[in-house]
Amino acid sequence: MDQIITAVVAVVGVPLVLLGYIIGGEQVIERLPGRLQNWMRPYFWALPAVGFATIFMVYPMARTVLISLRNRTDSDWAHGAWGIFSNYNYFFTFPDTLHALRNSVAWLIFYTFFAVGLGLVIAILVDRVRYESLAKIAIFLPVPISAVAASIIWKFMFDYQPPGTTQTGTLNAILGIFHRDPTPWLIDEPVINNAALIFVGVWTAVGFSMVIISASLKAISSEVLEAARIDGANEFQIVRLVVTPLLWPTITVVGTTMLINALKTFDIVYVMTNGAYDTDVIATRMFSQMSVAQYGRAAAVGVVLFIAIVPLLIVNIRRFQQQEEQR
Repeated sequence: MDQIITAVVAVVGVPLVLLGYIIGGEQVIERLPGRLQNWMRPYFWALPAVGFATIFMVYPMARTVLISLRNRTDSDWAHGAWGIFSNYNYFFTFPDTLHALRNSVAWLIFYTFFAVGLGLVIAILVDRVRYESLAKIAIFLPVPISAVAASIIWKFMFDYQPPGTTQTGTLNAILGIFHRDPTPWLIDEPVINNAALIFVGVWTAVGFSMVIISASLKAISSEVLEAARIDGANEFQIVRLVVTPLLWPTITVVGTTMLINALKTFDIVYVMTNGAYDTDVIATRMFSQMSVAQYGRAAAVGVVLFIAIVPLLIVNIRRFQQQEEQR
């Protein structure tokens, strides 16, 4: 019953209160002198957004930082002592978190490189060919699929059964056709299973990179390309010396977006391995600590993750501002 009441308040009550605030506030402002109206109206309209941002973003962030400074020293976490940096010391010294950090760095490097690199290559290769639309649709198809659904699909693809038994995994069934032993893709050594997980992430992201880069590629004037051809440049030189520099602002934006996605990786690892076999990343390490009521450690991991993402967000915002100024 309490959940129903909460849902009704959220769906009906909050919009009604906001509507009343707007109508009532405008009536009050309209009765004020003209100069005072001009001064108050921007603050009046910005106040709900600031309030929601404070409640749902600023307060949780501040609370997380506060929790990360708590040290659970007894059975009641709420009365635990202040451990200041003990949780952060755990993050940078405990072997499991160091493995998660190592894997996250691998995601940052390889996921970003292949997602952006393949997106760039595909966008250039299919540009202005007869089957361009069909090729782009085929590459873009994994993008609308949720990370959980993609993980389930590839979990079946990577499925492993002992040698001598029927292989239900597609990849191992193909290996069987060529009389090769099945490979335990997701439970093998860390190099193989982490590569398999990163491959799934790249599979879901290449289409996004391709579409964004392709849109920027279409904006390049054909006259510039024709002038390069007249000057004797071959197609490879045109791509390397003309197209890529012109696409560089877009590549940077897409690259930083992929870096942020890599740092936030959770669904794929959680669904396919749950962090087992040395596949943990920062986000799954945070979740696992929270699931065992180690809230201080989980909060510390979350704060580290947030600090790592903020510079990338700043770079993205500045790039967008630069592109807007150029327009």
